[in-house]
Amino acid sequence: MFSNEDTKNIKNLIVDMTMDSKTYNLTGNQACVEAALAAGCKFFGYYPIVPCLNFIEYFIRKSKNFDATVVQMEDEISALAAVLGASWTGKKSMTVTSGPGFSNMMEHVGLGVMLETPCVIVNFQRLGPGEGIPNVPAQGDIMQARWGSHGDYEIIALAPSSPQEMFDFTIQAFNLSEKYRTPVVILTDESIAHQKEIVTIPDKIKLIQRPKYKGPKDEYKPFKLEEGIVPPMVNIGEGYKFHVTGLTHDEKGYPVMNEKCQELNVHRLVNKIRLNAEKIIQFESSKEKESDLAVLFYGSTSKSAKKAIEEAKKSGLKVESFRLMTVWPFPEKKIFELAQRVKAILVAESNYGQIVLEVERCTHGKANVGFVHCDGKDDAEAILRAIKDMIQKERKEGIIEYEHSEYSEY
Repeated sequence: MFSNEDTKNIKNLIVDMTMDSKTYNLTGNQACVEAALAAGCKFFGYYPIVPCLNFIEYFIRKSKNFDATVVQMEDEISALAAVLGASWTGKKSMTVTSGPGFSNMMEHVGLGVMLETPCVIVNFQRLGPGEGIPNVPAQGDIMQARWGSHGDYEIIALAPSSPQEMFDFTIQAFNLSEKYRTPVVILTDESIAHQKEIVTIPDKIKLIQRPKYKGPKDEYKPFKLEEGIVPPMVNIGEGYKFHVTGLTHDEKGYPVMNEKCQELNVHRLVNKIRLNAEKIIQFESSKEKESDLAVLFYGSTSKSAKKAIEEAKKSGLKVESFRLMTVWPFPEKKIFELAQRVKAILVAESNYGQIVLEVERCTHGKANVGFVHCDGKDDAEAILRAIKDMIQKERKEGIIEYEHSEYSEY
């Protein structure tokens, strides 16, 4: 919890104060920065990239109030490396990037998982591949966030849909990273980053700190191989003797090159997320008493999807909503339960089909699965057309695809 001084500093940080001292007119960028500082972020390593420049400028301007260190590195690879190093000194740390920058970070995402290093990565998704169109929002990095690095691992990724959730989910991201000693990704985009709305900031915010070791220094094991346990951490430079490496290692962190040690390392890293998935996963569902179709969406497509659902209901269609708040780990059980209640699930996302593949996998053939390509702007009409068509479909194998009408000629 915050001390009185912390609360005072937070209020000094906020801009555009409204009549209510607890609400502020903030962009998604500003809300994320305020939340990071409120969560106790003390290190921000970055490399400048569009459309993150406003975020970076705002963090630099505000960080001095919290005595946070800001470092511009020579590229995104070294930016995340600096974040990992700072975290091991005891500082809550984060970085921000987009497009090719996120791709560059992938090697160190895997390193962060292997080293069990708490940190937060904010990825402003944009059109790609390659350089794409830097200032146009997209949701094309969903699978990259999950599978971008090599080897077996689990990741936590959150998908805010508004400036309010940029604040709330950033707090959650830091809490989850500290609790499970793992990198956490916030998947957002330019439309949410620059959207401005009233954001409510509570006087008291629950903060989770990483597990700390309190035993004898010569007995400390930073990677203790105990099932279901997230090992406690210490700060490098405080007199503890251990090693930090991305190689397969023993409990002290020293390399051990055999398959048994690899199994002990990686299986625990995977299980600490999988066995706690039900605690981590968040979603929002209208769960109507009787529905023929459910529209599944996340992030910046949320407003358009909700608008389309409202219009569908007005015309007498039985439709409900399912919004992903946690993208990874994926709510497999909930999707299967949904598929058993409805005839069809329509996935609306701003890509050419990523989460829809997970939905199809998890339905086990119990419901039709459709996909409508969104462009990240006002997609309500395209989603509504897909709802009206799909709700009449007989059972069909595979994914039923609906193109955005604006691009149908291609």
